[in-house]
Amino acid sequence: MRPNPAIHLMKIPRPRPLLSALALAVLPVLAGPPLQAQERVALWPEGQVPHSASGDADSPAPALDLYPTHGADGHTGAAVVICPGGGYGALAKDHEGHQPAVWFNEQGVSAYVLHYRLGSAGHHYPAQLADVHRAIRWVRANAAEQGIDPGRIAVMGFSAGGHLASMAATLHAEPAYEAVDAIDEAAARPDLAILCYPVISFDRDVTHGGSRRNLLGPDREDDDALAAKLSTDLRVDGETPPTFLFQTNADAAVPAENAVRFYLALRSAGVPAEMHVYEAGPHGVGLYLADPVLGTWPERLSDWLRQRFFFAPPAPRAALSGEATLDGVPVSWGALVFEPLDPRLPATTVRIRRGRFSAPADTGPLAGKARVSFEGSIWEETGAPEDGVARLSSLEPGGAPLELEVGDGAAPLRLDFRSR
Repeated sequence: MRPNPAIHLMKIPRPRPLLSALALAVLPVLAGPPLQAQERVALWPEGQVPHSASGDADSPAPALDLYPTHGADGHTGAAVVICPGGGYGALAKDHEGHQPAVWFNEQGVSAYVLHYRLGSAGHHYPAQLADVHRAIRWVRANAAEQGIDPGRIAVMGFSAGGHLASMAATLHAEPAYEAVDAIDEAAARPDLAILCYPVISFDRDVTHGGSRRNLLGPDREDDDALAAKLSTDLRVDGETPPTFLFQTNADAAVPAENAVRFYLALRSAGVPAEMHVYEAGPHGVGLYLADPVLGTWPERLSDWLRQRFFFAPPAPRAALSGEATLDGVPVSWGALVFEPLDPRLPATTVRIRRGRFSAPADTGPLAGKARVSFEGSIWEETGAPEDGVARLSSLEPGGAPLELEVGDGAAPLRLDFRSR
C-alpha cells in the first residue's frame, strides 16, 4: 500500500506540548449515576479468620466492597484490588478507596476495595498479608462470575495501603495462612502493581513510624530483623509484577526515598516499571483530580495500563519498515504513531531518521488496522525559510484519517506527505 496523503505544513518555532494520540483516546465510559459499591462480602468464612486477635468481636471483619462492571457497556474484563491507606491504624476508604474504585469503573474495570485488619485494633503482621492474599484469590476464584480475565488482576495501594500492595507484589509466594476453602487454591500473585506514595521501607531513616509500629505491633516494633523482612524493596525479585509508582517530592509524611528504593530494586531485578515524581503536593492526595498539575497522574496511570494490555488482552505485533518524505524531501527527524481502532489497545510510535523508519516484530505496531499520525521536521535538509515542523493529529486524504493495515510480511511502506 503506497498512500500519498496531502497535509498542512505548519511552521511552529516553539511548539506547545500536546497530548499524544494515546492520551487522547477515550475508553468506553460506563453511563449512569455515580457508582456505589454493589455489595460487601466477608473475606473469610465465619469462624475461620486466621491470626485472630482478642476483641475481634468488636472489630470490623475483613471484607471486600464490590464495584463490578460485568454486564455494563464498556466492561473490559480487567480488575483491581484497592488497599486504602491510613498508617495501618485507620482506613482512608473514601479518597483512597471509593473514589479510585469509581475512577476504574468509569474505564470499564471492576474494582474491589479491601477492608483489611488494622494494628489499632490489635491486628499485626501477618494478618494484613493474609487479608490481601485472600482478596486477590477471591477475585481470581470468582473471575467467571464477575466477568474477569484472571490474568488481568492488579493490586493498588495508597500510603500504608501501598505497603500492603507492595507486600502482595513481593511476598505473594509466602504462606501467610493455612488454606480454608477452595478460594485458596487460586494464585495470590497480582498481574500488575500500582503503588501511590507508598510506605516501602521500615528503615528508620525513611519510614513512616506509625505504619511500622501498627504493622509490627508494640512487642515487635524494635525487631529490626522483621522490619527488614517487611521492607519490600529488599524483597523484589524477577517474579515481582510490573509496577507503576506515583509520588510527590514534597511529601513529608512518607519520603520519596520509599518509592525510589522500590523503583531501583525493580530496575535491578529487570522488572518493568514506571515512576512519576511530582515536585509539589502533600501526602495523601488520592486522585486529586481538581489540581491541574498533580491531578494529571491518573492519566499517566491510564496510559501505562493501556501499554501493559490491562484494558484488553494482549494483541500480536508486526514488523514494519519504510520511507517517509515531505514534498519529496526525506523527513530528517520525526515519528509515526500507529493507533489501533480499538481505543483499549496501546498506540505504537516509530521514529523516523533520515527519511527511513523501521520496527522489529517485538516492538512494532499491533497487527490490524490503525490510524496513523505524523510529526516531522525537514529544515536540516533544505534550510529554506518556509521549512519547519509538520505536526498533524490526522492525515486527511479524501477527507478521512489515514488508515493502514499492519501485518507481518507486508512490503515496505512509502509515505510521501505533501504540503498545500
